[in-house]
Amino acid sequence: MTIEVKVPVLGESVTEATVGEWLKQPGDAVAQDEPIASLETDKVAIEVPSPVDGVMGDHVVAVGDTVEVGAVIATVSEGGSGAAPSPSPTPAPAAKADEAPAEKASESEVASLPDDAPTMSPAVRRAVLEAGLDPTTIKGTGKDGRLTKEDVVAAAKAKSGGAAPAQAASAPAPAAGGERKEERVKMTRLRQTIAKRLKSAQDTAALLTTFNDVDMTAVIEAREKYKDVFAKKHGVKLGFMSFFSKASVLALKTFPSVNAQIDGDEIVYYDYVDISVAVSAPNGLVVPVVRDVDQLSFAGIEKAIAEYGAKAKDGTLTMDEMKGGTFTISNGGVFGGLMSTPIINPPQSAVLGLHRIEDRPVVRNGEIVIRPMMYIALSYDHRIIDGREAVTALKTIKEAIEDPTRLLIDL
Repeated sequence: MTIEVKVPVLGESVTEATVGEWLKQPGDAVAQDEPIASLETDKVAIEVPSPVDGVMGDHVVAVGDTVEVGAVIATVSEGGSGAAPSPSPTPAPAAKADEAPAEKASESEVASLPDDAPTMSPAVRRAVLEAGLDPTTIKGTGKDGRLTKEDVVAAAKAKSGGAAPAQAASAPAPAAGGERKEERVKMTRLRQTIAKRLKSAQDTAALLTTFNDVDMTAVIEAREKYKDVFAKKHGVKLGFMSFFSKASVLALKTFPSVNAQIDGDEIVYYDYVDISVAVSAPNGLVVPVVRDVDQLSFAGIEKAIAEYGAKAKDGTLTMDEMKGGTFTISNGGVFGGLMSTPIINPPQSAVLGLHRIEDRPVVRNGEIVIRPMMYIALSYDHRIIDGREAVTALKTIKEAIEDPTRLLIDL
C-alpha cells in the first residue's frame, strides 16, 4: 500500500517551507517516524518523518522547491523488508566483520559528540554518529568548510580501509596556476529571511549605537572563584552571559522604553524580560528566547542558554523557542570581534553587543594598570528610546558588571 508523505504543520503563521535535503532515496528502507526529508522554514529546519515502516517511494518535489503545509512531497510503500539487498550477498559475512565498527557507533559515541565538534546539519550529524566518527578529524568540502554527508561517507569508507585507494585515485588534480573559479549557491530560506529582516530594521527604525567599555576584573574573579562549586551544584558551567543577562534586566527595569516595542501608533511596555540570545546554527544566526529572565537564577539562565546552544548546533530548535523576545544579547566576542554596531531584532527596540576581552592599560587611582577590558555596544531605535536613556542604560550594565554586588541589592 502506497502512503503519501505530506508537509506537517510548521508553526504559527508559517505556511510554506523549502525542501532542504532528502535524507532517504527511492528504494531505501525506512522505519516509522524515521526522518526522510529536511525542510527549511524562515527560522528553523524541520525533519519530516515517515508515517509507516516500508520502502521509500518517489520524491514528488526536488531540493530547493517551495512547498506548502499539507502538500504531498513523497510516497512510502508500506510493509516489505526495505530496500533490495546488494546483488551479490555472498561476500556479506566477511565484510560484516570488517566493516561493523564503521557502520555502527558504540552507545557512548551515539550519546554525544566532542565539545569542539563543528556545526553540522541534522542529517550530517546523524551520519557521523551512525558511522562512529570524530567530526573534528574530517575535512569539510561544503560552504565555509562545513561537513557534507558525502564527506562523512568518504571518511567512513576510508576508516574501513576499503575506499582509501579509490578515493586517492579519484581526487581531482590541483587547479592550474592562475585559474579562477566561481560558485553560485542559492540562498537558503533562513538566509533570505535574515537578509530581509535586517534590511527592514535599517529601513524602518531610526538606528543609533552607543558604546562603553567594561572592566571585567570583578566578574572574572567571581567566576574563577565559584565556577567549580557552581558546576558541581547546578550541572552547568558559570559563564559571562548570566552576568550580562542579569545586568540587562537591571537596566531594562530602570529604563522601560529599552524593553518596549512600537506597534502602529502605540508603544507596548512589558513588565517581564524575555531575552533573545543570538547563537550560530548550521544555516545561519538564530535567536532563541530565554523567557522570564528577571525571574530566573544565574543557574537557570546558564542552563537555558546551554540547551539552546546545543539545539542550535543540532538544528533542532523549534519555532516556539524563537518566538517573541523583548531584548537581544549578541556576543560577537566569541569570534574575536573587538567592536561592532549590532542591528536590532524587529520588533524589538534594542540589542546589546558583547565583544572580546583583552588586557588594556587603564588609569586607576592615578596609576596606569593593566585590566581585562571589553567594549560593549547598545544599538537602539531612536524613535522610542532617547539618547539619554540609551546611554544611561548601557552605563547601568557597565556598573553592574564592574561591581556584581549591585545585581544582588538591585542598584
